[in-house]
Amino acid sequence: MKVLILTHGTRGDVQPYAALAYALRAAGHEAVLGAPAASASLGEPYGLPYIPLDDGPNTLIDDPDIREAIETNYRGLRGKKIALTVIKRTKPLMAKVFADMIAAAEGGADVIVHPPGIPAHHIAERLGVPSVPAALQPVWVPTGTFPNPMTMSIRVPKTLNRATYLPTRLLLRSMAGTADRMRRDLLQLPRRRRRHDVLRAPGGGPVTVVQGFSRLVLPPGLDYPSWVHTTGFWYLPAAAGWTPPAELSAFLDAGEPPVYLGFGSMAGTDPHRVGRIVAEAIGLAGVRAVLVSGWGGIRLDDLPENVLLLEQIPHDWLFPRMAAIVHHGGSGTTGAALAAGRPQVVCPFVADQPFWASRMRAMGVAPASQPQGGLTPQGLAGAITAAVTDRRMAERAAVLGERVRAEDGVAATVGILEAVGTGRRGSRPRTW
Repeated sequence: MKVLILTHGTRGDVQPYAALAYALRAAGHEAVLGAPAASASLGEPYGLPYIPLDDGPNTLIDDPDIREAIETNYRGLRGKKIALTVIKRTKPLMAKVFADMIAAAEGGADVIVHPPGIPAHHIAERLGVPSVPAALQPVWVPTGTFPNPMTMSIRVPKTLNRATYLPTRLLLRSMAGTADRMRRDLLQLPRRRRRHDVLRAPGGGPVTVVQGFSRLVLPPGLDYPSWVHTTGFWYLPAAAGWTPPAELSAFLDAGEPPVYLGFGSMAGTDPHRVGRIVAEAIGLAGVRAVLVSGWGGIRLDDLPENVLLLEQIPHDWLFPRMAAIVHHGGSGTTGAALAAGRPQVVCPFVADQPFWASRMRAMGVAPASQPQGGLTPQGLAGAITAAVTDRRMAERAAVLGERVRAEDGVAATVGILEAVGTGRRGSRPRTW
């Protein structure tokens, strides 16, 4: 079976799909990953066939409007104006990405896997093969169990929970014009009803959806339909033969387990301010720390002796060696912290991150979150202290970590894709 995985976003967004591609290949299937050119190095250590796509909106990561949007989570009237500006500027950039995705599909496939926010189901329709939306956040399939994590600031009665998922559908509709031009000019597909509904097949029935996160950390009483499979998180292991940098090994051997601090690709308007807050909090908490700078969300001019600064490090190797994990609340990092079985401190910026922060506290593996908008040295230090000293929190994190690891989300997803791909083997390359 040949599976074409088409995705986009930052390195943290791409990595779970690389994990799925790796698992598919280990199971004997052909898997090709089409993702941003900037993340191509992610596939190299694993020998993954990688088709580099235009970096699209990733090129805006240092734009002042984008940084303000990340820092404010689009709050207030100005936040709404910024959101409209971001959508307007993103559309032409995503058109280039879609064109590259179409080119990537010319080699054919038996199944196309893609995030629900990427309209790759049109490409699957042109090939005549199934598309499988693969979600990393619980924002795409409506449920009555909890409101849309993207609208957490809006309080509604439980009976209206499903209605809160409408904004997600409207967000997808914002790309409808671009998708229609793609269908007409590049795919030669006719217009049809519900063509922009990523959860529906061309014939009108539901598609198979996979969700790459754990049911264990969602609120109880889930009511997802049978065609939605919540498999567990998707983890990419450290590459074979990988060894830690000598400076990291020496730092770990030099004292008590440190605290991890990193905010991935999240970067607000003043990374130096965040760096000062983090440095002061580390001092107030009296801990050692491994600081991972990522895409620039944290910057320190003067590095304290008890802090080691790194750019990137495999989470599956590093996190179990930490006393606690301080992060931004992205789905992938949250899943890695859970698998490590260590207490967490979540400092959410935007989107679904406040949701994961609230769930980690509800599960008893993290203290109250420390949102970036109100981050202070004292608040962060207090949360770090609680995470490294609370024995019950450590015990709960260890137990939950064992259960999350046992789910083996990528293996479960491979089995689902095998069922979807039955009878689709031997698709031929298509050109248009």
